[in-house]
Amino acid sequence: MYNCAKCPGYCCSYDLIPLTKRDVERLAQHFGLGFREARRKFTVERDGEKYAMRRKKDEIFGKVCRFFDTEARRCTVYQARPSTCRTYPGGRCGYYDFLCSERNRQEDPDFIATTWSS
Repeated sequence: MYNCAKCPGYCCSYDLIPLTKRDVERLAQHFGLGFREARRKFTVERDGEKYAMRRKKDEIFGKVCRFFDTEARRCTVYQARPSTCRTYPGGRCGYYDFLCSERNRQEDPDFIATTWSS
């Protein structure tokens, strides 16, 4: 189906990563914080979502989840990751299919498309 270990973290680059109250509580517990402090540090209100993940800069995708390690291309809070991440992609990952196809065409097992044309 897909192999997240070979992906540069496309799903972590979504413009909006919605969180539930339980997700914020899980992150708070993971970091030994209270709910209010975790909400302030890790979330923003955005696009009608009460809790949306704060993001940070990334050389490949522009911005990614604040908990994404941009060097190792991995989640740094995997055990405490939000529910949307736990259930992703829910079937086949279209980006992983695309990535495999491009890596085959380029004959480069590590190829990552860093620029997109419209």
